[in-house]
Amino acid sequence: MDTSPRSAPASAATGTQAVARAAALLKTVGLAGDGGTRTSDLARRAGLTRPTTHRLLVALREEGLIDQDEATGAWVPGPELYLMGIAAAARYDIVDLSRDIVRSLAVRTEESAFLSVRRGDETVCVLREDGSFPIRSFVLSEGVRFPLGVASAGLAILSFLPPHDVDAYFARHPDIATAWGAAHSEARIRARIGDTTARGFALNAGLVVEGSYGLGAAVFDGAGEPQWALSLTGVHFRFSPDRIPELGRTLLAHAHQLTQRLASARRG
Repeated sequence: MDTSPRSAPASAATGTQAVARAAALLKTVGLAGDGGTRTSDLARRAGLTRPTTHRLLVALREEGLIDQDEATGAWVPGPELYLMGIAAAARYDIVDLSRDIVRSLAVRTEESAFLSVRRGDETVCVLREDGSFPIRSFVLSEGVRFPLGVASAGLAILSFLPPHDVDAYFARHPDIATAWGAAHSEARIRARIGDTTARGFALNAGLVVEGSYGLGAAVFDGAGEPQWALSLTGVHFRFSPDRIPELGRTLLAHAHQLTQRLASARRG
């Protein structure tokens, strides 16, 4: 009897799972820095057995996507990732286009300023510029990821997605409060979405790290979709009720400037 109709979906599911696992390992290796990371650490972070992790790592090494340091045994990004990055830079290298805007935001506010990019259901910080105020928050730095709706950048992006996309996001992540605390329940995030759309920028009042405040403003692509965000973080007493509106206006002005610059770059 031909069982191919039943076996095909299972095969496809297995293939999709393997791709997802390999992608998770690539992301973790990419975030590990110059020293790389070992197989056991990768297995723990990915929630995989060590043999499965090693098998995937060897396959990725054979494709040139990662490499292994002969002296330490640590896994590091491979040459193919470098070449792929060069190929993608012409379309996605927003860092060069935005660096002076992020620096201006840090200078104007004296706080730490950031650029984050949306990647699926997360934001990834790709640029940080510190302001002159000597006390800083270190919640965010290059490479740090947060789910949408958790940090101020992701809340700004989530707030300006179409309503059906917001609904779909919560359907995909029913356990977000379990992972990030009761302050990040769907009901409370939705309340903050309403506040964000009303004022134009997002506010995170110490919800990720106590005493660390953040403001976020969405940056839009040519289709009007929020794909990036500028944000500010600092210690709580720098984000007083009297100062937040001023910081918000400055943040929104810089976000609008970056949106316009990206639109011009795409047209050019």
